[in-house]
Amino acid sequence: MANSKPQRVLAIDAFRGITILVMIFVNALAGVRGVPAWMDHAPAGVDGMTFPDVVFPAFLFIVGMSIPFAAAQRVAAGDSTWRQWRHMLSRAAGLLVLGVFMVNAEEGYNEAAMGMSIHVWSLLFYVCAILVWAVYRFENKALAIGLRLLGAAGLVALALAFRGGPDGSLRLAPQWWGILGLIGWAYLYASVAFRLTRGSLVAVALLVLGCAAYYCLARTVAAPSWFGAQAENAVHTSIALCGLLTALIFFGDGGRAGRAFGMAAALAAVLAVIAFLLRPAFHVSKIDATPSWALYSSAICVLLFAALYWLVDVQRRQRWTALVRPAAANPLLTYIIPYIVYALMQYLHLSFPAVLGAGLPGLLWAAAYAVIVMALAAVLNRMHIKLQL
Repeated sequence: MANSKPQRVLAIDAFRGITILVMIFVNALAGVRGVPAWMDHAPAGVDGMTFPDVVFPAFLFIVGMSIPFAAAQRVAAGDSTWRQWRHMLSRAAGLLVLGVFMVNAEEGYNEAAMGMSIHVWSLLFYVCAILVWAVYRFENKALAIGLRLLGAAGLVALALAFRGGPDGSLRLAPQWWGILGLIGWAYLYASVAFRLTRGSLVAVALLVLGCAAYYCLARTVAAPSWFGAQAENAVHTSIALCGLLTALIFFGDGGRAGRAFGMAAALAAVLAVIAFLLRPAFHVSKIDATPSWALYSSAICVLLFAALYWLVDVQRRQRWTALVRPAAANPLLTYIIPYIVYALMQYLHLSFPAVLGAGLPGLLWAAAYAVIVMALAAVLNRMHIKLQL
């Protein structure tokens, strides 16, 4: 696929947009009391998964699906191999940087040692991030470069200003990588796999099994700390690879279009069977990032995408996608909008009415809030305010 003309598959945009919409809804719902158990993440130690536990895998899955199309676009644009690798590495690095900053704004900070509110620090971080990764439309390239450098300098200054721990002795560090950082690692490993395997279906499928085997090995034998530290990244990468595998099934070379739906159904079945076999030894858990959770989630995502592709691209029922397509076209900015709103409200000492924090009103508000954010993304798109890693 990387050597062919890039395709535009509306079902991929729809999948990405729906995933972002549901992620915003789930995040907003996390603070609501009295919602059904299946609408909240399964607690640690519980062998099972809920509806929200599939949202992050869906994000990883669509990242994997997008890799062959992004590679094809780079080839069509005439990028050299070095430029393609540089773009891939810089994109992964950007996701890791964003993830680390966002994680440190959540907990472990020491405002007294920093000399500023964490909410001010967060807002300044988002301003700098937007300066660095904005899509500039004006022709003055020197100004665009200057704004990016200003944003990068701001990020460095904010990193140096950060203090954490009870005594303020801790500096900015990956306590964990955050959602965007975890996506960054999975994107990096899956992208490298795609390039090294040259999009071979068999090779990518074997790598999915290899990632699951890596986790099992890391959790059952004595191994160096660095080896065990990559176990969860391996599981997340397996989900992205399943997305890559699905893209190759539906859109890869070799004339598979006529049997793609059958192959997708077979892939989902195989993933579910492997997850079932692994479950007794490695229980289903998003928090522990187990391979059984990852493979069950990937099976669900394969079937969801196949259904979306049949509905949107085969049956051409596309009008409903207008709600989610703006977010799909500007996913990074849409994702961080709720975090910017939260930091701004905390800084201004504003809060939503207490009635929206529990039960049905809270559930309805979470859904409405997700739709509002999607509408805001559409407005920002029309204003040509976009972020791109």
